[in-house]
Amino acid sequence: MNLLYIHTHDSGRYFSPYGYSVPSDHLLAFAKDATTFTNGYCVNPTCSPSRASMLTGIYPHQNGMLGLAQRGFGLNDTDQHLCNFLKRNGYHTVLSGIQHEVDFYTNVEASKTIGYHEVLTHDPFVYQKEDYHLWDQENAQAAADWLKHADHDQPFFMSYGMHSTHRPFPLEISERVNENYVKPWQPIFNNAENRHDTAQYLTSAQHADECFKIVIDALKEAGCYENTIILFTTDHGVAYPFNKCYLSDKGTGVSLIMRVPDSLEKGNVCDALVSQIDVFPTLCDLLKLDQPDYLEGKSFSNCFYGLPAGDEYVYSEINFHTSYEPCRAVRSERYKYIRYYDRTHLFVNPSNTDSNKVKDFYMENGYASYPKAEEAFYDLIYDPDEMNNLIDHEELHEIIDEFRNQLHEFQVKTNDPLLNGPLPVKPSYKVNKPDCIEASSKNPEDYLSEGKFY
Repeated sequence: MNLLYIHTHDSGRYFSPYGYSVPSDHLLAFAKDATTFTNGYCVNPTCSPSRASMLTGIYPHQNGMLGLAQRGFGLNDTDQHLCNFLKRNGYHTVLSGIQHEVDFYTNVEASKTIGYHEVLTHDPFVYQKEDYHLWDQENAQAAADWLKHADHDQPFFMSYGMHSTHRPFPLEISERVNENYVKPWQPIFNNAENRHDTAQYLTSAQHADECFKIVIDALKEAGCYENTIILFTTDHGVAYPFNKCYLSDKGTGVSLIMRVPDSLEKGNVCDALVSQIDVFPTLCDLLKLDQPDYLEGKSFSNCFYGLPAGDEYVYSEINFHTSYEPCRAVRSERYKYIRYYDRTHLFVNPSNTDSNKVKDFYMENGYASYPKAEEAFYDLIYDPDEMNNLIDHEELHEIIDEFRNQLHEFQVKTNDPLLNGPLPVKPSYKVNKPDCIEASSKNPEDYLSEGKFY
């Protein structure tokens, strides 16, 4: 059985299989032949930590990826990566497009250190960043050519990674998108400028969908569709305020659609609570490989055969994005508890939100002074947007204490270094100060780390 892993960047669940008016027809067609997980979450709503945790099966505070790979953070042991694991188990491993677990995703050679036999990724630097959807297309075609012409006597693991829907978005709006009739994703304020930005996201999503089709069509043409497990997912929420780099469901909720050839649940949705930390053990079950003993997740392979599966609790965390923002969360099907550990800065960390026009609008309206509670507790049945913090409701104190204890037990079990105090900022890390506005600031006063990073 082969494995094909297709992933987008900063997409959350904003695709048509999740009920949104997004031009992603090919992904929807695939979902109708696969299983769509409606309640899947990443363990960290930032790029490298999210991907590294799913692909090692252990949490960022365990695997070393406390922040972005291009900012000096890295895996403690690259042998724990799924690619190296599959390579040791006889798989031919191929990457086309981005990975974000080693260095920056434009560093093609770095990708080989996590186990890829072949890296098909084209040179990104021939494009402006606003045109990286064209780079995605080149990489999709490279993946398709490999699938159609490779010797398939050996099982393969292919990762096809897209820059889309990461910012900056394409400048030209798709003909399929009329920005007058779109609405910004929750909870973004609805005005003309924010609608335009949303239309750009929709255009980026359409490009991703077209690339998805190129790879899936090639898999079918190669005669491998019925002996390949296909995993489609993204890393975390969209790059808007209160989404990416937030422990709300808007930050941690992900698209997760899988096709298992002998599944009894093709075309169905699964509402089981699952985490991307569960993907590695699930793949081990489906591929009939012994699980490494370091995995923290729980297989949800039963979901494909109509049997009970899923988690009682899922956990998420932030350590560093562009700035230091240590926080942890535990979520059940109904409740969520969040705790922020940096009591010196209980406000938004502005540089942890990507630069864009939507952020500019919020900065003009006090975003930098927007408070965050040291502790938060939400009833997701009555408050799915997590707007009503119930932490001080006396009648819920027993449930809240239960979640506090659940989080603490998780931290003890996984040796969370936050239990010993603030995380150290090593000289090799590139870290903005909590009140820094722009991630790419050139002002040395905006950083906690050495001047070489400016």
